[in-house]
Amino acid sequence: MDQSLYGQITSLIEKSQKILVLAHARVDCDGIGAALAASLVFKEMGKEVTVATNDPTPENLAFLPSIDSVKNSLANSKDFIITVDTSKTPVGKIKYNIEGDKVNIIITPKEGSFGQSDVSFGQDTNKYDLILVLDTGNLEHLGSIYDQNVEMFYETPIINIDHHVSNTDFGQVNIVDVNASSATEILFDYLQYLEKRYNKKFITEDIATLLLGGIITDTGSFQHANTSPRAMESSAKLLDLGARQQEIIKNIYKTKKLSTLKLWGIILSKVQVDPVHRMVWSAISKDDFQEAEAEAEETEGIIDDLLTNAPGAEVIFLIKENTEYISTSMRSTNNQTDVGKFCADNGGGGHVRAAGFKLRTNEPFEMTVSDVVGRVRKFQAERLNIHKPDNNSIVNPVGNPIIESNANKPNTQLEHNLNTIGTRDQREQNNATKEQENNRNTIGTQSEKVTYLDFKAPKTEPLPSFTKPSSTEATEVSVTEPRPTEPPKPNNLKTEKPSRPTPDHPPVPKPPMPAPPVEPV
Repeated sequence: MDQSLYGQITSLIEKSQKILVLAHARVDCDGIGAALAASLVFKEMGKEVTVATNDPTPENLAFLPSIDSVKNSLANSKDFIITVDTSKTPVGKIKYNIEGDKVNIIITPKEGSFGQSDVSFGQDTNKYDLILVLDTGNLEHLGSIYDQNVEMFYETPIINIDHHVSNTDFGQVNIVDVNASSATEILFDYLQYLEKRYNKKFITEDIATLLLGGIITDTGSFQHANTSPRAMESSAKLLDLGARQQEIIKNIYKTKKLSTLKLWGIILSKVQVDPVHRMVWSAISKDDFQEAEAEAEETEGIIDDLLTNAPGAEVIFLIKENTEYISTSMRSTNNQTDVGKFCADNGGGGHVRAAGFKLRTNEPFEMTVSDVVGRVRKFQAERLNIHKPDNNSIVNPVGNPIIESNANKPNTQLEHNLNTIGTRDQREQNNATKEQENNRNTIGTQSEKVTYLDFKAPKTEPLPSFTKPSSTEATEVSVTEPRPTEPPKPNNLKTEKPSRPTPDHPPVPKPPMPAPPVEPV
């Protein structure tokens, strides 16, 4: 990192006395860990610090040091201030009353009296000298803290420290390192610089725990692709500095409330799969949250822990209905599938393989879910070059037709044969043949909502044929040449199913059966 940027940050901090430290709404361990670590260092430097986030801190982060100091709102920056000079006249009592449209503020002196010259008026338009924003792509992601104090953000110097590629560089000084695993990793580098500059130890065991917690959670306990050698090296140093790793693991990964487990069960029961577009998703409504008696933040981790395990999936997303908006959290399983760009195009942001966005709409939740799924499907269709040719059949990137099954639509050729010829055993044989064909060409049925992924192009090799029975066995049935509708005459010979071919005597392959008609998707 450019050391000159560290110098600019330090200069701003040294000139400031009241510092506001912020992290994004619906804060996670990386955001709040960085904010608390910075605040503890600033306090050690003799500064007056306020830490705030838009929403209450998740319960599983209650173990973090100094978490009780975090506020969820700020005083209105347009407060009207009445100042009374008490240097000559001490105050005995203050009270107020309201008369109609007027407010009377009554100040009773201990002795002497106040005059008009003792009173002045002002407006608190710039409460803080400096604002530090951590782990936040743009100011709107701060939520109502930004919405209700827009003027303050335009009038106060801002330091922006982040690792999201979608960051808009909104600060006067911006340290945005997209190669860093987390905001806490970036802050750790700066705090080491600060220790050298002041020749003083700032990183205590508590601060080391806050920083390590952010790295662990943003790397998925070192399982995500953003786990770099630098992240591992920083983690090792923090452990040497006294970071309490087991305390982090216990509270983040090994402790789950009953309501969280119920909520995860509901989410998993609603998982849907689109194997053509390589998508896996689920949606959860406000009613589902009420049923599980859970909060929105309890969905954190389910995408990384469970849904990304779906084989063959490239895009995994979870749609949540919140009180004021509908949010979508997305993950991708490779660097070629840039969900960060997709989310940025939809008003959100994030990384190549982890991102999200919000929608504010009055439409029913089901319609919004359909809309989001359609957007992702279009994104994947363009990326995978999936299109509909003139015959309306979907073609995959290798040019082979993708056959979508429908359990309610029979194979007309087989159905005709079964209705016109054959004994009971022969119909069972044809049913088995039909089932083999369906298993090879299909992923599942629409009614089953497909729960298994296999994105390989369908094979075109011929169906296996049966060995022709001997003269004492049942007469061979052809499924390609229908026989007359006259039923066969009964005989006294026992009908047997043809035996499976052995490896020593492979059957002679027959010409492939005509492929079933391709249904448009």
